[in-house]
Amino acid sequence: MSKDAKARMQKGKIVSFVPTGEYYFKKGIKAYHRRDFINAKKYLGRALQLEPGEPMIACQLAIVSTELGEFEHSNRLLHLILEDLDQEMVECHYFLANNYAHLGFFKDAYHHTMLYLQLDPDGDFTEDAEELLELLAFESEELEDELYGQDDLIIKQEQARDLLESGYFPKAIELLKEVVEEYPEYWSAYNNLALAYFYLGKTEKAEAILDEVLERNPGNLHALCNKMVFAHYQGRIKFVNQMIDSLKKIQPLLSEQQFKLGTSFALVGEYEHAYFWLRKLYKTGFDGDGPFYYWLSYAAYYTGRENFAQTIWKRLLEINPEKEGSEPWKAEDQDQANGFEDISGSIFQKLESDYVEERLFALFLTSVSSKKDEIITSKKLFQNHKLTTLEKEYISLIRSGKPSKTADAQEIAELFYQNYQPIGTIEAGLYLMWFSVFVEAAKAGIHLKNKRAWAGAVEYVWHKLRSEKVSQQEVAKRYDISSATVGKYVKLVNEFLN
Repeated sequence: MSKDAKARMQKGKIVSFVPTGEYYFKKGIKAYHRRDFINAKKYLGRALQLEPGEPMIACQLAIVSTELGEFEHSNRLLHLILEDLDQEMVECHYFLANNYAHLGFFKDAYHHTMLYLQLDPDGDFTEDAEELLELLAFESEELEDELYGQDDLIIKQEQARDLLESGYFPKAIELLKEVVEEYPEYWSAYNNLALAYFYLGKTEKAEAILDEVLERNPGNLHALCNKMVFAHYQGRIKFVNQMIDSLKKIQPLLSEQQFKLGTSFALVGEYEHAYFWLRKLYKTGFDGDGPFYYWLSYAAYYTGRENFAQTIWKRLLEINPEKEGSEPWKAEDQDQANGFEDISGSIFQKLESDYVEERLFALFLTSVSSKKDEIITSKKLFQNHKLTTLEKEYISLIRSGKPSKTADAQEIAELFYQNYQPIGTIEAGLYLMWFSVFVEAAKAGIHLKNKRAWAGAVEYVWHKLRSEKVSQQEVAKRYDISSATVGKYVKLVNEFLN
């Protein structure tokens, strides 16, 4: 890096500044050439204080920071230049590439090297950039054996993420438990495992996992963000505000962490901060997927940037055309029957689940979907070999109203639907719990005569598992039954769940 930094100093032109800024800038340059990096940093830092908008000073200070091994500080300055001061100073991409290579982030190093070569193919550092590419290729070969050994981990992590996004929480838990057992310090798997437990309503288990991560890996950003999001869904406003204040102070350099921070802020309604981080990624050419454009559009819309929100939404529809109709400006008017579909994938995906309660839940979603006729008469449904007799009876009920014991399950689910819609990822846990109970009740040959009692008991247990304060009296009032009845049926629900 020393040769590159020196080259930058030799080839760059020093711009004239006001006397005080110029004075410290020149002293910093002299100290740099003497390789007195400590004083160079001090003088250039003072120059930048006096001339905060001058990209040349910031760039020289970034180079000195690199010489001192302060790669993250250097990166912050270089990103500041490209994003706020002078995006035409493309050599900053080359310096970023060097820093990321030193930090071992070879993917980011490659990204910025290629950006530099694309933006300035005949630039001062073209030869150096090409040499860096060769070095990165060599480093990749050196790591190949190590990465090969982690192929199984990567595959399992991707599978788990797909399962989470599709709402297959029990299956995701099984897979993630395997991952953390094999890779006890792979924190991403722990965080996803916590999410899966939380979505199933097992909030204490989810919180315990996050606490374990933060104890063993203090400051883990994903765990901190998840704690904030969990608290938001639990209505713990004071704790959420404390977490927001803490997370505002964090300035992550890695694109993955910036994405997590931005989407987490969006999830709790902090759209200004969400927009800051997601827009920052967008400006640096972040290769985002559907969720990235989804939350960027929402953040833009709710911060008054409607034209930009519409532009980003068009990008989203190119990737996920099924999102049409979920635009933020239509949020209050759209048909919410398929809310869970929007969050967790299509009904057909759920019908392919290995868990009967998830397939039953998919059939309930079908019954309240605006696309019910299309789904219920589709070839996919007829060709689904996973469906049991119970589910086939449910299909007949939806299609033609043919009486069966699934009618009781449908009526109880409809009681939930009166109180819990749109069906988001959190609410889905209530329905999944109910269909798990129903499957066990059907096996035991129990008739579901008192539907309000079953609904009240399941909802009460669901709230308790999520560590939410609720009394049996409150639930009894909601379903027009006695608290004694709720207590009686709670025992039955717990038996079936266990």
